[in-house]
Amino acid sequence: MTSFALFACAWLAVLLSAQGVSAQLNKGTPEVLQDLTVTEYLGDTVPLKTRFATSSGDSVYLYEILEEGKPVLLNPLYYDCPMLCGLVIEGVFQSIDELTWKPGKEYTVISYSIDPTENDSVASVYKEQFLSDLSTPINPDGWYFLTGNKININKLSEAIGFGFTEIQGTGEYAHPAAIVMLSPKGVITRYLYGVQFDEFVVRSALYESADGKIGNTMTKVLMYCYQYDPESNSYVPIAINIMKLGGLATLIILGIF
Repeated sequence: MTSFALFACAWLAVLLSAQGVSAQLNKGTPEVLQDLTVTEYLGDTVPLKTRFATSSGDSVYLYEILEEGKPVLLNPLYYDCPMLCGLVIEGVFQSIDELTWKPGKEYTVISYSIDPTENDSVASVYKEQFLSDLSTPINPDGWYFLTGNKININKLSEAIGFGFTEIQGTGEYAHPAAIVMLSPKGVITRYLYGVQFDEFVVRSALYESADGKIGNTMTKVLMYCYQYDPESNSYVPIAINIMKLGGLATLIILGIF
C-alpha cells in the first residue's frame, strides 16, 4: 500500500512537470504565445560567470552581484515591451514598495533584458524612473537593471527555464510572466507567476531563499489549476485541469484503500 501511494504521488509530480507552466493563456492568445512555458529547475545554480552590463555601462558578472545573506529576486523582461513586461515589472515594483525588507539591505533585485539590442542607456532610464517612484528611497545598488549580448541572455534564461521567442517583423518578444527567487549563492529556490505578486508570498519566498530552502510543488499545482485572465486582472480556475487532478486524486485514494 505504501509503495503504491509513493508511486501515485511520484506520478502526480511527473504529470505536473510534463504540463509545465504556461503564461498568457486565453482563448484570444496567438498560438506562438501558448507554446511558451517556464520549466522549473529548482535546486539548480544559475551560471554565475555570466556577464552583463549595468545601467551605468559597467560590466558585471552575476557572482559579483550576489551578497552573503541576501536572496535575489530575478526579473526577466525587456524594457521596451509594450504589454506584459510593463505589467510584470509594475507588479514587482508594487511588491518592493510594500515590503518591509528593502533592496540593497535585506535582498537584491535583478531585472535583466532578454532583448540583446537594448543597451545600458535604456536600462538607465527605467532604473531612474522606478527608483524615483518608490515611496521609500532605497540603495540604488539594491536593484540592478541589466542588459547583455544574446549568448549571455540565453545562457541565463535557459538556466532558469524561461522560454521566449522573437516575433518576426515586430521587434517584440513573446514570453511568460514569471519571476524567480535565488538563494545568496545563486541557487533557484522558487518561481512566482503572473503580473501581481502578493506581498506576503514574496516576503515568504525571499525569507526561505535567504536560507536556501527550495520551494515545494504546491505552487505548480495551483498554476496548473488556474490561469491569468487579463480582462479581470486575476486568476481564474481551469475546469478541465481541476477535473483531471480530481480524477487522478480519486484513483490515488482508491489505490491506497
